[in-house]
Amino acid sequence: MTKVTCHCRAVELAVTLAEPVSNARRCNCDFCAKRGAAVVFANQGDVDVIKGANDLSLYLWGTRQTQHYFCRHCGIFTHHQHANPADGYAINLAAIDGAHPQDHDPMPWLDGINYVPDDYTKDTP
Repeated sequence: MTKVTCHCRAVELAVTLAEPVSNARRCNCDFCAKRGAAVVFANQGDVDVIKGANDLSLYLWGTRQTQHYFCRHCGIFTHHQHANPADGYAINLAAIDGAHPQDHDPMPWLDGINYVPDDYTKDTP
């Protein structure tokens, strides 16, 4: 189990990662590039908010399908649930206790700029 916390420690997650932190990558979509977060992935059902569920804020944009979570106090991005829930979660590498993104540079980039949503997003207002 991996511990994920925000800066002020109001939010704490218990996560079972689907991959090692050495697989971290960044995304070049507008939102991800601006926040600069590197992520690793966890499967659906492997992320538990064990502290601070009421301290998480939700941000939706674009198709409004991907759920981005931030601490409402310190603003740190902890994780997001993918638009297709079966794809699981992306976990902010820098929010994993003991992980340091600079230890994994250079890291690969995901091509989020050219991402085309699947059919599950077509009916989104």
